[in-house]
Order: sequence, then C-alpha cells, then structure tokens
Amino acid sequence: MTNHDTIVALATAQGISAIAVIRLSGDDAIAMVQQVFHGKDLTLQPSHTVHLGTIRDQDKNIDEVLVTIFKEPNSFTKQNSVEISCHGSPVIVKEIIKVLLKRGARLAEPGEFTKRAFLNGRFDLAQAEAVADLINSETDNARQAALNQMRGGFSKEINHLREELIHFASLIELELDFGEEDVEFAKRDDLRNLILRIQQYLQTLIDSFDAGNVIKNGVPTVIAGKPNAGKSTLLNILLNEERAIVSEIAGTTRDAIEDEIVLGGINFRFIDTAGLRETEDVIEAIGVERTRERMKKASLIIYLFDLANTTLDEVKREEEELKLLGIPYIKVGNKIDKADQKLLRALEANDVVLISAARKININTLKEKILSVFHIQDVMPGDVMVTNLRHFQNLVQTHTSLQRVLDGLNTGITGDFLAMDIRQALHYLGEITGTITTEDLLDNIFSKFCIGK
Repeated sequence: MTNHDTIVALATAQGISAIAVIRLSGDDAIAMVQQVFHGKDLTLQPSHTVHLGTIRDQDKNIDEVLVTIFKEPNSFTKQNSVEISCHGSPVIVKEIIKVLLKRGARLAEPGEFTKRAFLNGRFDLAQAEAVADLINSETDNARQAALNQMRGGFSKEINHLREELIHFASLIELELDFGEEDVEFAKRDDLRNLILRIQQYLQTLIDSFDAGNVIKNGVPTVIAGKPNAGKSTLLNILLNEERAIVSEIAGTTRDAIEDEIVLGGINFRFIDTAGLRETEDVIEAIGVERTRERMKKASLIIYLFDLANTTLDEVKREEEELKLLGIPYIKVGNKIDKADQKLLRALEANDVVLISAARKININTLKEKILSVFHIQDVMPGDVMVTNLRHFQNLVQTHTSLQRVLDGLNTGITGDFLAMDIRQALHYLGEITGTITTEDLLDNIFSKFCIGK
C-alpha cells in the first residue's frame, strides 16, 4: 500500500438519498475519472471547478453527475482529488465505484483520506483526530471544541513547549561532547524554571480533560434508588416525554430505560433503572443486579430518596455505599410535598437536592446541580482543552518525565541522565502532534474514522 495510488470511497452516508458523493484521491484520480466521464476533458480543467456530464461503462450510461476536481497540492489530501456527485441510489453508487475499481482504483481504508492529508503535511496528527471529533460531535460545545483543535490552537501550544525543551536538550547534548572540559552550556536554574513553567501549563491541560471528555463524549447518568422513589417520573420530566412507565406498584421497572437530552450544551444519557432492594422475584433480581452494574460504569449517579418513607439515618447509610463506588453522585430527595419539615431542613444541610418530580418542583435546581458537577460553566469559548484520551495520557507521561528531570536537578545527576529524561518528555509531546509516530499508532487512530473521510 502506498500514499500515491488512487483510492475511492463513498463520502456520504449509506442508503437512499437525494444525492451521494464519491471521493477519489491519488496521482491518477483525475485521469482515471476522465476515462469514464463523458463531458469536458477533466485533465485540462483548472482546479476547484465543477463539470456536468455522465458516467459510463463502455456503452452503458450509469448516471448523470457533477464532477468537482481539485488539483494537487490544493486539496484536502494535497493530492489530485475528485468528488463525484451522483443520484443517491445505492445501485448507482455501487456501479460507479465498480467501474472506477476496474480502471485501477482501490477501495479506501477507514480514515485513509485524512491519513493521507496528515502524511502529506496538510495538518498534524492532533488536528487530524479533531476531524473525526468534528464529524461525530453531537452538541454545539463538542463541535466548537473539535473546531478549535482542528484549527491548531492545541497543536501550537504543544509545539511551542517542544521547541523550548529542544533548546535546552541541545545545550545539554553539547555539554556531553565537552565532557572532559567541565563546561555548562545549559544553566541549571534556567532549566529548572523552564520545567516548572511547562509543568504548570501541562497540569492545566491535564485538569481540563475532565470537562473536555464530558463535552466530547457526554455523560452516562444513572438514576438509582429504592423502588417507588420516583425514578421513572424524574426520567420523564427530564426528557419531557412519557418514556418510562410510572406506577404505584413497586418493582415496575425491570430493565434499564434510557434516552438522551442536551443540558447546558452537554449530552446526557439518562438511564432509569430497577429499584434497589432485596427481592425473591427472579426477573426483578436480574434488573437490580443490572442496576448495580450500570452504577459502576456511570459517569454520574442521581440517587433518589423517597422523602415520604426515608429517615436521615437511611440517607447517610446509603450515601456511604455510594462513596465506595468512587463515582460522582447527587443526592436527591423526591416528594417534598409529602415530607416532614424537620427532615427537609436536615437533608438540606446535608447537600440533598429537594424536589417533587410529579409536581415539577425544583427541577431546574437539579439541572443546575447536574451541570455544576463537571464545571462546564468555567469553560470559555476558545479555551484550549484536552478532549482526547490519547493526548491526556501523553501529557501525563510528559509531566512525569519532567518531574524526573526536576528530581535529577535537585540531586545533581549528570547531564546524560538529564538529557535522557528530557528526550523522553519530547517523545511523548511529539506523539501528540505526530512529530514522532509509528505505523501501528497511525493505523490505530485512523481505523476509528469512517470510510470516505
């Protein structure tokens, strides 16, 4: 497989549609399409022009199409590229791709167009990954975060950090060449101050991952509690539709019911679960066990207490069990219209959100509490933040490597060991933007892209 052969793929969604777009990229892309295109000679046309004609396979007329050509290096992949806009029949798409394969094209791998753009210097690896994030964004905040990264703000900061470290690394390497003369080109105090400043900035990026991950991937949120606490009613209120069955009969919900809504620009997947209790009903017992499993995998737990049938001691006892999960949770007291006033005052002092799901009381207060857990309100438009787990892990590893440099400076280790730890930090930073990479890493990243992108 090379970076110059011609690849082809459907760029729009599979299925019947008004139009479909078929993409090609490679040295021979324009000439190859010209072999099956009846209209103007595409090889003689300027870049970024659109041409009407038909696609034919010998004497067989397949479809009337619009062909857009992009000549290297002024295309997404920086190669000759073609986009064929045809009618959106799966049969037509299949026939056009088949005739191009017969002319020498091959089917593109997932993400191969973007991979070629990266390999040809169109953008760096972090920006390439942002392309996939932009396509998959489901909220405006996710779109904006991906767009900021695609425009290179994050990459610019990482490259600036690398340049500063490279400067000191080169001075230390130079010292090693004059090892017998006991010279010091890299002033240790300056290096220490640089490391401390870089670590401080890295920590800011690392800390941004919690909010960035929420913005990108949303929040799986489990609504849990004992039977008849009002979990299904709350789910219906949050979704503003009758999604779950509401009944006075305990144990009505046997399996998880879930749906998504957007709160404050964040995608929340709310999951209504079976009530937590001991039961001899085999089916209900399975539902209870699934609830516990869901709680372990959630990013947030909304735990409901039935205020008409709960004591302060019960609330404290159940909170101790929640703490053991190590997952953010919100305590919610439901049915405030049926609760003892003394209990309400005690629960309010114990950070319990008091609501009535049935009467829609304090639902907005609960929504504000949900959003406050992830500090999304602190994120400003244009902020550089980490949304990618791979980037987060590399930043943590960079921070650790730089801490070894600091420890070495404090203990007075020799320059060769300092240089080794600095090189390790440079390696981890370089992997983020693709300055340092491997074929396995690229295959892993781009295999997660959709075909045609």
